[in-house]
Amino acid sequence: MLKHASIAVVAALFTVGTAYAHATLEQTQANPGKAYKAVVRIGHGCEGKPTIKVRIKVPEGLLSAKPMPKAGWTIEKIKGSYAKTYELWGEAVKDGTTEIVFSGNSLPDDEYDEFVFRGTVAKELPVGTRVYVPIVQECTDGAAERWIEIPAAGKTSDDYETPAPFFDVVEQPRS
Repeated sequence: MLKHASIAVVAALFTVGTAYAHATLEQTQANPGKAYKAVVRIGHGCEGKPTIKVRIKVPEGLLSAKPMPKAGWTIEKIKGSYAKTYELWGEAVKDGTTEIVFSGNSLPDDEYDEFVFRGTVAKELPVGTRVYVPIVQECTDGAAERWIEIPAAGKTSDDYETPAPFFDVVEQPRS
């Protein structure tokens, strides 16, 4: 019995280690119509190689995205059109930042870092919506980790090797 319990503990530790190896978001919940601060955590390089670029796809429904400056990194904001028009602060919004790219520095494989941006969750997004934030992590020698897998119906992120991080749109707490 003790042997089976020990094996279960070891298996659980390896599972937890795998979960933390992915690109993740610090906050996994956001409210419609409110600001959301996305803290993207990059926990390792690519097969031992240092990370030199982080490409973040700003998902549909996360409006007016703005990256936080990051010492030593260059930031590129790629603009584009949204699939639909949203209302933001009483104005119709149909385009904005659709991708944020951090580059020009090097993050060693044995260190982790965070890349931050904020946006406003469209009030049109219904509570219960899961919003995926695909990330491509580029490393030296052409290596890359593509955290872009979005689960098909009936599956979860746990069913994929390189899932896109996500947050859930939740109801605002009542005050």
